[in-house]
Amino acid sequence: MHNFQYHRASDVNDAASKLSACDDPKLLAGGMTLLPTLKNRLAAPSDLIDLGNIAALKGIAVEGKEVVVRAMTPHAVVAASADVLKALPALASLAGNIGDPAVRHRGTIGGSVANSDPAADYPAACLGLDAVIETNKRKIAADDFFLGLFETALQEGEIITAVRFKVPDNAAYMKFRHPASGYAVVGVMVAKYGSKVRVAVTGAGPHAFRVTEMEKALEASFTPAAIANIKVSPEQLMGDIHCSAVYRSHLISVYARRAVEQMTK
Repeated sequence: MHNFQYHRASDVNDAASKLSACDDPKLLAGGMTLLPTLKNRLAAPSDLIDLGNIAALKGIAVEGKEVVVRAMTPHAVVAASADVLKALPALASLAGNIGDPAVRHRGTIGGSVANSDPAADYPAACLGLDAVIETNKRKIAADDFFLGLFETALQEGEIITAVRFKVPDNAAYMKFRHPASGYAVVGVMVAKYGSKVRVAVTGAGPHAFRVTEMEKALEASFTPAAIANIKVSPEQLMGDIHCSAVYRSHLISVYARRAVEQMTK
């Protein structure tokens, strides 16, 4: 691990001030990706700014037809929240199946979303549930947020403060889970808002994405059969030691149908 200066921010303004004052800083949320990266000497920030003591960045609220999860809320808290279980059970289920218990109790939604890991679960929730990512400077629609491999629309000095999910009429998240890491080899979130449907995929490409062809088919007929013959081209998907791009394409179809099946039981 390279040397760095450690700072504990007292509030969001303090964190933003420290970000602008340091040469090459990194924000520390749960640290589930950043700390292993530092230990392996793959990153050498000048400063770490710890957000862990900022009470305003923790907690969950239901505001009308939205579930608001503040950025430093751990996955385990989302999974166990009575408010989330009542208003948006698909989100609670997703959070309860992230990684392992250690990751769920330390990892945070803000850290996960900001990192934009191609196999993370929350990006699929953000896209599928038409979320808005709130920062200390602005609000960003999830559709505009995930840009590439570990790349987002966040600008220099921006800090995620909350993620605001729109409560659907019905939703389900299904994933092919890596047996060791718990990451999504492929994960699919399907959400229904009246006559509109959103289908979001994680684990398959450089970043989470929507499958508009499936959305249109399900809007015409919300049945598993409606998307049975729809395939995402392997050319836009990842292939690695765990799974080929062709197999990931197959998994998207399988898990999208399973999500719809769960929603229509």
